[in-house]
Amino acid sequence: MDGFSSPAPTPAHFAGALEALYRKYDGWFRGVLRKRYGDQADDLAHETYLRAAAQEAAGEVRHHRAFLLSIADNLARDRARRLSREETRHADAEAFTLQSTAAPQDHALTLKQIVLALPPELRDVFLLTHIQGLSYREVAVLRNIPERTVKDRMRRALAKTSAAMRD
Repeated sequence: MDGFSSPAPTPAHFAGALEALYRKYDGWFRGVLRKRYGDQADDLAHETYLRAAAQEAAGEVRHHRAFLLSIADNLARDRARRLSREETRHADAEAFTLQSTAAPQDHALTLKQIVLALPPELRDVFLLTHIQGLSYREVAVLRNIPERTVKDRMRRALAKTSAAMRD
């Protein structure tokens, strides 16, 4: 091999190669695919012929049966991987949906109870930043305390809140 790929076959050559593969190997090929992959056999056969036709038109295929089976096996593995990933994503999304929608009122009530149980200086900073939407600087000016104190109180409030939510 000289490292250069052969030029793409013309549509006529491609169609001729596709038809030749189909006529010569289809009976045998679909039988093997039905044994291996059942209901997926027809889809795999069609996609395999389409992928193999370009190499066939370029005259690059020596062992047609092995080549066709290799393509079909790779396609089946790709489909299985894709299906597995989709099922995993679907299961993750379903679990997230169940988790995020499971008793939102209970979570809100629990959070409210936890925030109300915070020491007054922590609760004040938490409510002003998270509920009122004020910045740390605005809270510092409003309460006449250093901004660093606001940050420290907020850090402690969040730590207590998250620990209580985990329990």
